[in-house]
Amino acid sequence: MDDIPLYIDHLSERFIDKLRLFIRSRNLAYATEKTYVGWVLQFIRYHGRKHPDEMGESEIEAFLNYLVIQRYCSKSTQRTALNALIFLYKKFLKREDIGKLNYASSNRHKKIPTVFTHDEAIDVIDNLSGKPKLMIQLMYGTGMRISELIRLRVKDIDFGMNQIIIVDGKGGKDRITLLPKVLIKQLENQIVAVSALHGQDLQDGFGEVYLPNALNRKFINAAKELKWQYLFPASKISTDPRSGTKRRHHINKTTLGKYVTKAIRNSNINKKASSHTFRHTFATELLRSGYDIRTVQKLLGHSDVSTTEIYTHVIKQGNAGVKSPIDF
Repeated sequence: MDDIPLYIDHLSERFIDKLRLFIRSRNLAYATEKTYVGWVLQFIRYHGRKHPDEMGESEIEAFLNYLVIQRYCSKSTQRTALNALIFLYKKFLKREDIGKLNYASSNRHKKIPTVFTHDEAIDVIDNLSGKPKLMIQLMYGTGMRISELIRLRVKDIDFGMNQIIIVDGKGGKDRITLLPKVLIKQLENQIVAVSALHGQDLQDGFGEVYLPNALNRKFINAAKELKWQYLFPASKISTDPRSGTKRRHHINKTTLGKYVTKAIRNSNINKKASSHTFRHTFATELLRSGYDIRTVQKLLGHSDVSTTEIYTHVIKQGNAGVKSPIDF
């Protein structure tokens, strides 16, 4: 999906600006803002640049059908587009005439995820170093999503309770996951490094971090406290695209992805894998070790156990006790 800021004839730039401001007033993430605005723009372009006020259910259905029939989008992509348009009409435009929609749902089959063996996972990790290595060790050791990993803050590592608190995960839910014992010392050292960097930022006139849900208004000095700093901060101070404030954000997930891609290549592993493969591997290793699927579901943060069940199929592939005839 492109992110070109094209504004549509009589649909003024002010309309998009108002949509952005409304999204921000709901305390939605910047990534959500970009996604929703992007889908709204695509929707308007598809319908010949008509104003959303001039469209309704039939146009939404036509666009959702187009995504499946002509663009072969996955069910999750179609659902994201639907969420953006429902937000536009029901929340922003307050249209009460949008009811149950009738559209073709994507029937693209759900792919069985690629996983590493334990040895392959360790081999990739050994081809990393420094902060990227610790981050991937955490992904493999906890099953976190990369978006959850990069948004970890110092306060989220609970050494006393041997747990990691994931705040505002997928679906806006909080959850608790494992704190791998083998990583405790490294995490303590990482916090020391973050503290030193934060101290330097304060001396340089910075040191304020982004706080969600207007917490900076509720807790005036919290943004400059160590506990709120990102556990894996970016290497440079940047400008917040919303407020214009200069501050240190978290590491970019694209940056981490590049390190992992290179490590996989150096490990000579011929699988279609990425950093997310470590989350898949975490799940399959736990299930293979005999842990209950509900426990794994809870650790992964899946709202439906059927999502977790896909990993049981991974375990059964080539490992169901069936002997190949060529091995007889």
